Amino acid sequence: MVDPVPQNAAEDDPDDSEQSRSEERRGSHRRGKPQKKRSFWKELPILIAIALVLTILIQAFLAKVFMIPSGSMEATLHGCPGCTGDRILVDRVTYDFTDPSPGDVIVFKGPPAWTENEIAPQESSNIIVRGLRGLGSLVGFAPPDERDFVKRVIAVGGQTVQCCDPQNRVIVDGKALDEPYIHWENPDHAMQDSFAPVKVPQGTLWVMGDNRNNSSDSRFQGGGGANGAVPVDDVIGKARIIVFPPSRWGGVTDHDPQADAQPVALGAPAWQEGLPLGVGFAAAVPTLFVGRRVKAGLRKARR
Repeated sequence: MVDPVPQNAAEDDPDDSEQSRSEERRGSHRRGKPQKKRSFWKELPILIAIALVLTILIQAFLAKVFMIPSGSMEATLHGCPGCTGDRILVDRVTYDFTDPSPGDVIVFKGPPAWTENEIAPQESSNIIVRGLRGLGSLVGFAPPDERDFVKRVIAVGGQTVQCCDPQNRVIVDGKALDEPYIHWENPDHAMQDSFAPVKVPQGTLWVMGDNRNNSSDSRFQGGGGANGAVPVDDVIGKARIIVFPPSRWGGVTDHDPQADAQPVALGAPAWQEGLPLGVGFAAAVPTLFVGRRVKAGLRKARR
């Protein structure tokens, strides 16, 4: 059995009691003394490092800022000579769950058919310059080293695209597209180049620039045709917001040109349009000959 501790046990040992009170006073004194704060200048490098790491992680997996270097997407996105190129925030998550659809403005890595004839950008021999350029690319304030493009999705895999109908509209699966975003540098010449029907291969996209007569897109890249289509796997993300300059802040339109597309009757090639007339002439001679023979036979029968 365990004997109970008497209530006056602490009182029987005055030395232990005095030692406990002394330790309590020292502990209270330590708790009450304020700790010395770290200098702001010592914390600043840590804060900058954390911010850079978070920025890199966000742009690698969630969203990234891209700079528009050309005018092929005017006037939706500015990149014209002499103007401030837009910086756009690109959503890198959406296409992990769904594929790009008509009307989306996308950023993608140039497939081999688009880049095989391009001259690779010259790298600086200065390691500091290369490092600053790489850092600027990561945070969206310098052009990226890789050759990326921004265009609008016009048709997807399995659809047939061609241009143009009598009203100068692009046609997808026999329907003329509704494209209010098209920009004409010369309003007096609002005509876009025609091209033959192309069936977009499965798993690829047919893309074109909004500045329709100043855009090297699926119509021309890789020699045109199916080679100009962009693999879905090369898509980096969807352009969402213009983040710079401040005067251009706003969302990027994703108007679906196929939503209000109108069926059109496509005119046949010239030789096909003249085919009925040729058949008519060819059939006229034997028809006339047979008619005369029948008429002569009827006359003989009456006699």
